Amino acid sequence: MNRPLVVIYAAIVLDAVGIGLIFPILPALLQDVTHAENVATYIGIMAALYAAMQFVFAPVLGSLSDRLGRRPVLLISLAGAAINYLFLAFAPSLWLLLLGRAIAGLTSANVSVATAYITDISPEQSRARRFGLLNAMFGAGFIIGPILGGALGDYWLRLPFIAAAVLNAGNLLLAYFVLPESRTPTHEKIDLAALNPLRPLRWVLTMKSLLPIIAIFFLLSATGEAYGVAWALWGTDTFGWNGLWIGLSLGTFGVCQTLAQAFLPGPAVKLLGERCTILAGIAGVSIALVIMAFATQSWVVFAIMPIFALGGIGAPALQSLATRQVDESLQGQFQGVLASVVSLASIAAPLGFSGVYFLVREQWPGAVWLSVIVIYALAIPVVLGLRLGKPETSTTA
Repeated sequence: MNRPLVVIYAAIVLDAVGIGLIFPILPALLQDVTHAENVATYIGIMAALYAAMQFVFAPVLGSLSDRLGRRPVLLISLAGAAINYLFLAFAPSLWLLLLGRAIAGLTSANVSVATAYITDISPEQSRARRFGLLNAMFGAGFIIGPILGGALGDYWLRLPFIAAAVLNAGNLLLAYFVLPESRTPTHEKIDLAALNPLRPLRWVLTMKSLLPIIAIFFLLSATGEAYGVAWALWGTDTFGWNGLWIGLSLGTFGVCQTLAQAFLPGPAVKLLGERCTILAGIAGVSIALVIMAFATQSWVVFAIMPIFALGGIGAPALQSLATRQVDESLQGQFQGVLASVVSLASIAAPLGFSGVYFLVREQWPGAVWLSVIVIYALAIPVVLGLRLGKPETSTTA
């Protein structure tokens, strides 16, 4: 593997580590700075803020990298991430933590730049494999992040952020000395209208037949936000988990999910078809969530991880099904719409799930998982009602 790819993949791993790092320690950190017992609402706000900054700034960083070059934008992003983690390590108040998390969301939007860099340096026949490795790097980082955050956080709540700052600073130095520019800067004026993150959604409103698949993406993406908001709180409240056990449970979930997505979707689609594979994924997750809602022993959570991981077969099947909804000439535009929808779900859902947990925590913390099943239930009739006919070809904007 050439050195530029090593730097890019390292940046992606660190982005994912940064996302997962905070999950095990966030409840205790917020309790420390707010002196509040029930911090579910604050967790939802921080998650939504992080996603909102990604949503807004991903097209901005991507556009800047087209005009100024990939290298300077990546360097600025890595430097911002290192400074931000130091900021979070010593932030004494809630509003400073919120500011730090907003900056973290901004700097993590460099995924769009990293993707563009790989496109620049990869021949067409190598892109699929390299993008696959990119997704694998993100998955690996998301497994490492919670475990590292939980283990270090048990020693000192702020220590995970210092570790992340050191890792990002090291990657910054590596990128500065090793990473060449992959694109000749154009220095053209930036089209401000193109930076509107809601712009892709205007197109889909003119193509009514696409709305059901858009709704499914929104609902299923929303369900995934429940874990980042409620998992650590639920583990502590129900089982008395410390940071390490929260991190281990999230890491185990990440491993099982990665393996399921790597090996099961192909055989499942071949056996069941795409629609039934999506429904099978929903069924597997729903069974696991019911068990979790009533669990009183922590070993049960680890025992059901293989069932939980069955949900991983649904997402690739849904993505495959989605590509058949529009003509080849509209695939890029349609994927942009789906990315916007996923981002919007990542903003709205944490606020909803944090509100639910705030309400149920005293009586029954596990009830939050039943609220996730409700969202899945809303998606089932939409999946069953999908019409798999001729793909859309209209280009009306």
